[in-house]
Amino acid sequence: MSGSLDPPLTPEDHVSGPQDAPYVLLMYSDFECPFCQAAQSIVARVRKRMGDELRFAVRHFPIDAHHPLARDAAEVAEAAADQGAYWPMHDALFALRGALLPADMRKAAKRLGLDVGRVDADLASHAHADRIEADLQSGLRSGVTGTPAFFAQGRRVDGAFDAGSLVDALRAA
Repeated sequence: MSGSLDPPLTPEDHVSGPQDAPYVLLMYSDFECPFCQAAQSIVARVRKRMGDELRFAVRHFPIDAHHPLARDAAEVAEAAADQGAYWPMHDALFALRGALLPADMRKAAKRLGLDVGRVDADLASHAHADRIEADLQSGLRSGVTGTPAFFAQGRRVDGAFDAGSLVDALRAA
């Protein structure tokens, strides 16, 4: 492992798990990235294995040059967060498996019971662009060059990211 998370976890981060959990795993993610898609099942296994000992957090890292729909998807996730539904939208966007056109994301928002007009307005005005850019810049400061990128206890995990290696990295950090 090398590289430190900058900034460390903040109250603004999207976090799942107990506040007092002894372990923290953070993932920089791009909703259009096929490797991030594949990592979802790996993260689920880590979360199941670690249970209440783990806090899991996500920051946005859209790679515009390769994934032109990722930034809009991140904005939709943030619009959902404003309506108290970040994690359901996070899961719904990855469930779309890269089908992230506005109509696809609108359907996902509707299925979640969100105010779709509000999501549309947030997307059109780029209401959450600053948040996404802040996440992206924190990733760059932290040494992220691609997605997914994992940080165990604030230190970047290099190499493989199967469930076992992530659990080992958390426990060793």
